[in-house]
Amino acid sequence: MIRNSRTQTFNDGIVHIYNVSDSAEDGNMPAEKLTPKETLRFHRRTIGLTRYYTALQANQQVDAVIRCPYRRTVSAQDIAQIEKKQYRVTLVQVPEDIVPPVMDLTLERLEQDYELAES
Repeated sequence: MIRNSRTQTFNDGIVHIYNVSDSAEDGNMPAEKLTPKETLRFHRRTIGLTRYYTALQANQQVDAVIRCPYRRTVSAQDIAQIEKKQYRVTLVQVPEDIVPPVMDLTLERLEQDYELAES
């Protein structure tokens, strides 16, 4: 067990994580659609002033930061959907000393939503 660990709850909602894939048939124009990857509960985090202004200096937008149970499959450039709003995952951080293991996802709101791939 981790010494001086903190316990984390995930009571703020559910986030669906998707991978962007090409759903076009061979030879056709690419058609990007979302394919399901993970469904996780999350805890909303505060966007600190340092994080916010650092992102602005790098011409990035930080619209939300959420904390979820850690999953190795989630990576930057995945798409997160919360309450029908889609975001690009721009950063995945894994803080230490938190039980169960967690990851913080930095999210940027998409200007245009992707279509979901048909199952």
